[in-house]
Amino acid sequence: MPNPAPAHPSLAVLQPGGAAVITGAASGIGLAAARRFAGMGLNVMLADLPGAALERAGEVVREAGQGGARVLHTPCDVAERASVERLAQASFEAFGAVDVLMNNAAVGFNPGRAWEGGDDWRALLEVNLWGVVHGVQAFVPTMLQAARPGLVINTGSKQGITLPPGNGAYNVAKAGVKAYTETLAHELRQIGGALSAHLLIPGFTFTGMTGRAEKPAGAWTADQVVGFMLESLTRGDFYILCPDNDVSRDMDERRVRWAADDLILNRPALSRWHPDYEAAFAAFMKGA
Repeated sequence: MPNPAPAHPSLAVLQPGGAAVITGAASGIGLAAARRFAGMGLNVMLADLPGAALERAGEVVREAGQGGARVLHTPCDVAERASVERLAQASFEAFGAVDVLMNNAAVGFNPGRAWEGGDDWRALLEVNLWGVVHGVQAFVPTMLQAARPGLVINTGSKQGITLPPGNGAYNVAKAGVKAYTETLAHELRQIGGALSAHLLIPGFTFTGMTGRAEKPAGAWTADQVVGFMLESLTRGDFYILCPDNDVSRDMDERRVRWAADDLILNRPALSRWHPDYEAAFAAFMKGA
């Protein structure tokens, strides 16, 4: 009888008594992750901009906690390196070690086209891209010194892969998160140890970022995304590519493949939205 496959180190991390730090934890996917981790018995540090939303999130997650989970919250602006370093110091002082770092904070405003926006482009990149870099650089050296299994989860976006027109700054930031997390995962693998990096790629998710009052039928809830993420982590997946109620895994794979073929086949940039390729893309999606 063959030996069973060894358990992925993620299973050792997601156990009662571990500790998770989540940025952007006052709402959406970050709040859903904080609730789920606390419900699994992990200690949780919620980080977000100061205000009533963060205070309420702390209360909600404390109520969800099981197994003696400690739940703390602290203000943090991920765009400011010093603020993230203070978050790291507070987290290590409170828990002794950090086993899960989830760099999730993001903003979704649209600063305009590539030649517009001025400082608004910088403001978005400082949160959505530099916030992830700041988190990794503030936490990972100490996590490595602990020489114990750990997870770094960076929240990306399908927009950072297929780059749909409409919000170029967001696309650029999330493309950067993808490249940065791929680099991080490779470098962690090269040095050995049990700390691993993972890229969460949500589908259409109702998080409140868009300002809609009710969840669209095609969207997943934030809790569905976190459930899918946890299932993927137990397998050791790097790319956590989430479907939603409108888009299947097969549809995602075809869209990603078409985008990659723009370079390989020397098509115009973003040919999926080019009128000359409309029919070809439609046929490709149907498998023709």
